Amino acid sequence: MLKKIIFLGLLNFTHTALIAQTKTTPIYLDESKPVEDRIKDALSRMTVEEKVRMLHAQSKFSSAGVPRLGIPEFWTTDGPHGVRAEVQWDEWDQAGWTNDSIIAYPALTALSATWNKQMSWNYGKAIGEEARYRKKDVLLGPGVNIYRTPLNGRNFEYMGEDPYLTSIMVVPYIKGVQSNGVATSVKHYALNNQEMFRHTSNVKLDDRALYEIYLPPFKAAVTEGDSWTIMGAYDKYKDQYASQNQYLLNDILKGEWGYKGVVVSDWGAVNNTEQAIKNGLDMEFGSWTNGLSAGTSNAYDNYYLAKPYLDLIKSGKVGTKELDDKVTRILRLAYKTTMNKNKPFGSVASEEHIAVAKQIGEEGIVLLKNDNNILPIDANKVKSIAVIGENAIKMMTVGGGSSSLKAKYETLPLDGIKSRFGKQTEVKYARGYVGDPGGEYNGVKSGQNLEDKRSEKELFNEAIALAKSADVVIFVGGLNKADFQDSEGNDRKSYNLPYNQDKLIQELAKANKNLVVSLVSGNAVAMPWIKDVPSIVQTWYLGSEAGNSLASVLAGDANPSGKLPFTFPVKLEDNSAHQLGEYPGNKEELAAGKGKDQQNPINITYNEGILVGYRWHDTKKIKPLFSFGHGLSYTTFEFGKVKADKTTISQNDKITFTFTVKNVGNVAGAEVAQLYITDVKSSVLRPTKELKGFEKVYLKPGEEKEVKITVDKAALSYFDADKHAWVAEPGDFEALIGNSSDNIKTKIKFTLK
Repeated sequence: MLKKIIFLGLLNFTHTALIAQTKTTPIYLDESKPVEDRIKDALSRMTVEEKVRMLHAQSKFSSAGVPRLGIPEFWTTDGPHGVRAEVQWDEWDQAGWTNDSIIAYPALTALSATWNKQMSWNYGKAIGEEARYRKKDVLLGPGVNIYRTPLNGRNFEYMGEDPYLTSIMVVPYIKGVQSNGVATSVKHYALNNQEMFRHTSNVKLDDRALYEIYLPPFKAAVTEGDSWTIMGAYDKYKDQYASQNQYLLNDILKGEWGYKGVVVSDWGAVNNTEQAIKNGLDMEFGSWTNGLSAGTSNAYDNYYLAKPYLDLIKSGKVGTKELDDKVTRILRLAYKTTMNKNKPFGSVASEEHIAVAKQIGEEGIVLLKNDNNILPIDANKVKSIAVIGENAIKMMTVGGGSSSLKAKYETLPLDGIKSRFGKQTEVKYARGYVGDPGGEYNGVKSGQNLEDKRSEKELFNEAIALAKSADVVIFVGGLNKADFQDSEGNDRKSYNLPYNQDKLIQELAKANKNLVVSLVSGNAVAMPWIKDVPSIVQTWYLGSEAGNSLASVLAGDANPSGKLPFTFPVKLEDNSAHQLGEYPGNKEELAAGKGKDQQNPINITYNEGILVGYRWHDTKKIKPLFSFGHGLSYTTFEFGKVKADKTTISQNDKITFTFTVKNVGNVAGAEVAQLYITDVKSSVLRPTKELKGFEKVYLKPGEEKEVKITVDKAALSYFDADKHAWVAEPGDFEALIGNSSDNIKTKIKFTLK
């Protein structure tokens, strides 16, 4: 801390001294000059050593500025669900601050499940304010990698299986964060779709799948969201690591998309100086993850883009063209963040932030099943509620990897339920099972001690007995943030629920017909008990306001309007990556022990191509457990017949579809109208349908609204890898309107000339 205070003091002195020594303000400090002119001037004043120093970390989460010129250092922080606690300068261990607690926001699966662009903006603005308050310049998020397998340990940090939904939801998040003068770092570019072998894999897929499925969210982040930084991934693609990849970074990102921002490496993702120089990387972080203890006077000088780069320049083996481009991009970032005098001060844990966290949680919760209208629970009619399950009392903000948080508070599901129902209804609790009693990650401790020495049978019998005595049972289970569950670094080992929860749920269903299963997870899970359980709620990881958001939905204070951002397959083999593709890698190479180090990476081939998620299920007619876009409400909606403003369009034309949505139930609620496009006859394989538009509509009882969704040629196109171009084939198309991918309400045919 002292080191940073001294540095900031030097910056102020340097600025003052520079201006005092000159009759006119230097161009790079003159705010009246165009930014690009200021950048050129600053660049011209820097030595080669100063330029190189800006390219790599100087601590775990910061990189150097140029003190001589008053150019500040950069401070990054992990998100994307909250600003990470402070760690020591050179270690992952906690710095021991007492003022680095924050609001934990719902995980990005929950945000995506809102299907609400305004919620995404609110989320970005709030977390950006907290990052700004903590004096962070770059927020390391959001994550937009596509959900390929339900076993991926990091799916909870991403926005689901659909490139269109993710693209639409990521843009307002970026703009909200960056309105605070804090850069986003959209990650992980690209193809980081599993945690197992993430450092030692070589992903193989065709360009069509790359462009149609895996790249669109990153393109939207750049071309529409203007994310000021992009984070490279760990995996290999086309036999080059993603953070130093010619095709991904130079050809596509900086070439085709014209990206002017900064490419930062994931922590420890760089392993070759010459490739890092030439193949598009701008800033290198984490290469020596044990900091100064590596055995040199300054381990950071030995990064790939540090002294090795400087030595190549001084020896004449490489020029400074790439160096100047990298520093230009970094200076461009500085003028938007560290040298931006107009950025707001920020705030932390405000009432507004708490409200945002709660509302996103409420809107993101998905009501999967509600037979017999068990939900909402009327506290005036229910005398007793049994809450069962470890996840009702387990804090979920700590753990899971780099998104682990030091939250100011976390309202647990049991506490939220007691707070909402306890005054009128008796609420009792039984644990039912012991899963993960721990609560620590990188020195952040939840403060809970969930050790329980009772046997599995004792816990089981107590839960069943309590369930028999209650009017309603709420089982709060699912996954958690422990290793090999929803957590960075490893994937899940099974599609089923852990800790023998499936057996417990089946017995609870026999003990009480009024059973609600609330699943806390960022992934789909198997449900062998689904026919026996009348009500199921997908709850996600909801952060500081988790318990309050859940209780609000259970009570009907908030009418659930969340929709699934990914498909729940019945069994793992129904997922295309497991049926057609390679997971976790090539079987022969797995048997031979490949993937253990970077010298022997394992190949992972995406044989399923473009048929990911609902594209696979719908095209191959494989019935899912719950479909993409699915989500029930406490009211009922009707869709009117869709109309189009024209029946035939040209290649440069647009077409608008109009229909009505009416609330024919008794309570106010929101429906998500979803537009899918079908190419009726194509010369290439096309999915049965693809999401190309959606609108969330809020309606009072009896209210009807007209919805308009416009699409253009892009919505009708596929990527032709041979032509390396998007192609819309002339012919007939259909627009399908519904409230999930398997529940189409109305459709209309049109023709492309």
